Amino acid sequence: MLKLSVASIISNIQAEVPFETVSEDYSFRLKIAEYAPYICGAVHDGHQFRKSLWENCLHSAYDRWYEEDPCTREMVQSHPIVIAGCDSRFEYDLNRAPETAIYTDAWGKQLWKNPLAEEERNHSLQKHSNFYKVVQALVQQIETKYGKAIVFDMHSYNWKRWDREVPTWNLGTINIDNERFGKVVASWCHRLGQMQLPNGIKSTSRINDTFQGNGYFLKYITQNFNNTLVLATEIAKVYCDEYEGILYPEVVRSVEDQLKELIPLQLKEFQESI
Repeated sequence: MLKLSVASIISNIQAEVPFETVSEDYSFRLKIAEYAPYICGAVHDGHQFRKSLWENCLHSAYDRWYEEDPCTREMVQSHPIVIAGCDSRFEYDLNRAPETAIYTDAWGKQLWKNPLAEEERNHSLQKHSNFYKVVQALVQQIETKYGKAIVFDMHSYNWKRWDREVPTWNLGTINIDNERFGKVVASWCHRLGQMQLPNGIKSTSRINDTFQGNGYFLKYITQNFNNTLVLATEIAKVYCDEYEGILYPEVVRSVEDQLKELIPLQLKEFQESI
């Protein structure tokens, strides 16, 4: 895998060069096997947390892992275009706007022993900025090439913390054009609900049940591109034991294998109906 600067990554995209890279600061990964009309994203997949922050952080590595979205890149890794964060959302959150991307507290617990130094904040915000420079170039290239694009924005959530029954899959749609894309969303929801998962795991799907799709990745793309649909797709963490920190690789692989079939079907429907 190449290590490239943001400028080189953008240059490759604009020239439609197939490549796989990690950014030169190791903050995100990008694979473009071909310039297909869809993109898979996993902005919360990362767990890296730079060493200069360790002593000042009140959250443990497990605390951070619990709120991250492990394996979401793996679930879509076989698709032609995949962009994923490598750093933990506790360092800076790619799914929040720059002004709120660095937490002071997280899920009711103070994050830092002492306020972050300006140098540390700027370091994190530069990573955030670099990621979105590449997102801008990537979506621009795909939308220009095909006239429209679809982005599968993959996330996961901790289902055991809820005191009611929650879906295996949740789609967040309040920040997209539902009048235009509502039928595509409904069919994606239906397809996800038909998944057959191992270990007797039931697959159910709902729209705007646990989350509504308020993430910055979706908002940024939706506000900057008129013909790109972002499907904020959250899987409950049925693919791990969220309390013990144990992953179930057979469930991750099952999701990946089925998404190999379902995502192209959804793309075809999107292309024919929009």
